[in-house]
Amino acid sequence: MDRLLERLFGLQRAGTTAKQELLAGSVSFFTTVYIVVVNAAILADAGIPLEAGMIATVLAAASGCLLMAFCANQPLLLVPGMGINALFSYTLVHSLGLSWQEALAAVFTAGIIYAAVSFTALSRLLAAAIPSSLKAAISVGIGLFLTLIGLQKGGVIASRAGGYVALAPLDQPQVLLTLAGLLITLFVYLRRIPGGFLLSIAAGTLLAALAGQLDLTGWAKQSSLSAAAYGTLFASLSFGKIASLSFWIAAFSLALVVILENIGVIHSQLQLLGKPQAMERAMRAGAISVLTCGWWGTSPTVSAAESVAGIAAGGKTGLTALTTGLLFLGSLLLLPVATLIPDSAIAPVLVVVGGLMMQGGKNLPFDDLSEWFPAFLTIALIPFSHSIVDGMGFGFIAYPLLKLLVGKGRDVSVPLYAIAGLFLLYFLLQAVGV
Repeated sequence: MDRLLERLFGLQRAGTTAKQELLAGSVSFFTTVYIVVVNAAILADAGIPLEAGMIATVLAAASGCLLMAFCANQPLLLVPGMGINALFSYTLVHSLGLSWQEALAAVFTAGIIYAAVSFTALSRLLAAAIPSSLKAAISVGIGLFLTLIGLQKGGVIASRAGGYVALAPLDQPQVLLTLAGLLITLFVYLRRIPGGFLLSIAAGTLLAALAGQLDLTGWAKQSSLSAAAYGTLFASLSFGKIASLSFWIAAFSLALVVILENIGVIHSQLQLLGKPQAMERAMRAGAISVLTCGWWGTSPTVSAAESVAGIAAGGKTGLTALTTGLLFLGSLLLLPVATLIPDSAIAPVLVVVGGLMMQGGKNLPFDDLSEWFPAFLTIALIPFSHSIVDGMGFGFIAYPLLKLLVGKGRDVSVPLYAIAGLFLLYFLLQAVGV
């Protein structure tokens, strides 16, 4: 076995051991497994059955980690991304009017676009074309959007007449449970407790049970998660709207967000490992993983920020990712328990993850309005419009326009002008009702 692992992952060359890699993979799993419930809950808002969504999330995470292990030999995790799932449910389905089956087809198409970029020189071209201010703004805007969704799911923010939102009465049980869960989530994160998010979800569920806020009717009779529910989701993608503009806007937007996020996250993680040369292989593993997501039945995978936990625990090779992937598969046995988890236990994780994504804005160049104002539009409009695509569109159009106004049009790359033109066409066609 040792010889096989050495041949597959080059443990000695990387300065690590099988024991160290297995431990790092376990840490990575416990810091990331919360995504199974949270991702499925967001997919459920698109109409995907909760149980089926959990199975799809597990299979996508497991296959993504295995792809990273064997195609790139890196300790990075590929799991359905936070923010990307919001784009899937609230923009592709709710705003663009796609069914979840058509949205899954858009995920597959986005995977093709991602593959075309990652397997060619386009990945380097695109990475250089998008200004860092807009890359940061997308992350921050999605973070605010996730925070809003979390607060709404937890009952802290409620809708009011006229389309406004306001603080809900703080004496409601769900609100109190959400706020208590938020304190627990912040505590375990600040203390760097392994598996902190998972522990906070468990604690939030226990609090809800003690408060009598869990519906146990019928659950006690359920001994295992039925695979029949997943049968309606697997390979159910539909290309019925492939000739429509909304489909291609959806696919293009997904691809753009996934590519930009992976470029940023994978680059930073490989810098920690001292392996910047592995970027192309890691991106290619990510592209193949996204292609499979449309078939599994979930939003696209991205390189998880929680991969850093495994790296900090000593993970240096793909054996870390392999361990995490196998643990994800094992988690299928515990999914019936996960169906009990209430929104008040999930909401705090969304809020904290949204807050963590705000860190992307700390390096915005506030001394240059032509740089930070397009970023500001993106950050503001993603949550205010409830559309990641619309927020991105405003930022990508405003950036070249402001550069032209100040006489710096030559500083804008040709690919960015093309992206801005596509977003402008999208808004014009929306205005005339196409």
